[in-house]
Amino acid sequence: MDFMTILSNILGELFAPTTAAYALAAIGLNIHFGMSGLMNMGQAGFMLLGAYGFAITQMNGCDLFTSVLTALVLAAIYGILLGIPTLKLGPDYLAMVTLAAAEIIRIVGRSTSLTWLTGGSAGIAPQNFTEKFENASPLPNGSTKFLLWTYNNNIANSWWLRIVAWVLVAIALLLCWRWFHSPWGRVLKGIREDENAIRSLGKSVTKYKMQALILGGLFGAIAGIVFILPRSLNPDSLGRTVTFYTWTILLLGGAATIMGPVLGSCVLWVLLTAVKETMRVTIPTTVVSSNQIE
Repeated sequence: MDFMTILSNILGELFAPTTAAYALAAIGLNIHFGMSGLMNMGQAGFMLLGAYGFAITQMNGCDLFTSVLTALVLAAIYGILLGIPTLKLGPDYLAMVTLAAAEIIRIVGRSTSLTWLTGGSAGIAPQNFTEKFENASPLPNGSTKFLLWTYNNNIANSWWLRIVAWVLVAIALLLCWRWFHSPWGRVLKGIREDENAIRSLGKSVTKYKMQALILGGLFGAIAGIVFILPRSLNPDSLGRTVTFYTWTILLLGGAATIMGPVLGSCVLWVLLTAVKETMRVTIPTTVVSSNQIE
């Protein structure tokens, strides 16, 4: 593998769909933790629900708008069900409940009794839910080269997906900037610092926390959709590791900052790809195979 190919693979992660998906998930987590102080240890649960809502409705012939709306509604309902029993308690309870709930969704999704709906442990193949997204592309058929990278214009792992994914990230950042500097955002920051002080001002702390939990979950659902478009929907690919990666991204980039989630996602995935590419070049396949490196 030559140096330019390695460099292309590493730098390509800066605008890869997976990087954008994790940035969106971390933006949602930033609303939870960075903005409101909510210890959500189950962001993967929101992502998995959003992914299932999108994929299953696409399999049943719904249009893209209906599928995305279904994903968002499922995430909102999930946030409400999580928030009602936990938000009046301490952050430790929310952390435990969200972690457990995300695992329950994953285990239920891979259940053999739901194979007809979720595909079980095998998941849902991409050709079952990507066709309408690909057909919505205004780009011409074929491939396009830009600098070091050549991708197909319209298939799922394409320029079209990259454009949509990063436009969504840009919109999310703009919305967060607006919310962070709004009276609503200042109340959430106050709750993060001292919720008793906010409560003494007559504000409903639980209501604001619920709003933040739902809103961050909606970004998680969108992240789940972006995450599955270039691959199959496998419940095990949206397990605990995804949540831990999302937390790493948020803390790496800086919690309670606007650009932190995007910066953290880019840095993490570039570093991971650099390590993988270095291992492929320096370690013989007789010692470690390419599949083991992945």
